[in-house]
Amino acid sequence: MATSKKNQAEFLRWFGPLLEALRQLGGSAPAAEAIDKVAELENVSPQERDVVLKSGGERFSNQVQWARQYLVWEGFIDSSKRGVWALTPKGFAAKISPDQAATIFRERVKIQTALRRKKSQLDECVEENAAIDVSVDDTEQSDSEAELAAFLTVVRRLSAAGFERICMRVLREAGFEKLKVTGKSNDGGVDGIGVLQVNDLVKFNVIFQCKKWLHAVPPKEVRDLRGAMAGRADKAIFLTTSTFTQGAREEALRAGTDPIELVDGQKLLELFKKYEIGLKPRTVYDIDLPFFEAFENSAEH
Repeated sequence: MATSKKNQAEFLRWFGPLLEALRQLGGSAPAAEAIDKVAELENVSPQERDVVLKSGGERFSNQVQWARQYLVWEGFIDSSKRGVWALTPKGFAAKISPDQAATIFRERVKIQTALRRKKSQLDECVEENAAIDVSVDDTEQSDSEAELAAFLTVVRRLSAAGFERICMRVLREAGFEKLKVTGKSNDGGVDGIGVLQVNDLVKFNVIFQCKKWLHAVPPKEVRDLRGAMAGRADKAIFLTTSTFTQGAREEALRAGTDPIELVDGQKLLELFKKYEIGLKPRTVYDIDLPFFEAFENSAEH
């Protein structure tokens, strides 16, 4: 699929800022913290951060994640998949200009195109869209994005009663006891309260709100949940099948107020993975073509 110059420019602009963000964070950071730092350094507006893709994820985060992937391929960022983005020594010392970013992109397109051609030759039965896709158009999805989109599609199809039950199941797996639904709304939401056993000596009363939404959650919803805490609970958790606007995230951590824990669609998926509910783990092996290339021209002995 052809990639527009506009989309390329938006994608490539984060190469240098992402490296700088990680440097300022000491060389490594959780993905969300790194993305927030890029936004801070580049003065990304709340409106730009609130744009949501069809898959349910934030467009800005998606762009930075693609930048991270290319920097991993180039050896600037470690390939660890544990949720922490870390600079390699090469990345710590690197300064990438827009022209250099464009060069990296073009060279990677050539490499991935060659790998795709070889993979097709090895297995003609592989569908075209199963090959590595180097396009960065908004309609493109990485494996993780496709996984998230499929998961959210299933959850959003649940009935109100089914959504209530599955929310309760996730919270119980996370250690909640004495869960009770206190109210239901006509906007795909469930409100409730429960007790979280932190350790042998400490318990918290926690109110929760779960919303089966498509659009991003605004600050007002977070403020309303905080107001509902008064005199009833020590903590509050907001779970949604969508995302939170930048304003909502800031409201959740506003100084001088009780913090609200936010769980968006991506984090909800991670909880389902952690507790292995509704998801079946599997192992998939892909052919490591670069490994075999080292043997292609080996001399006969």
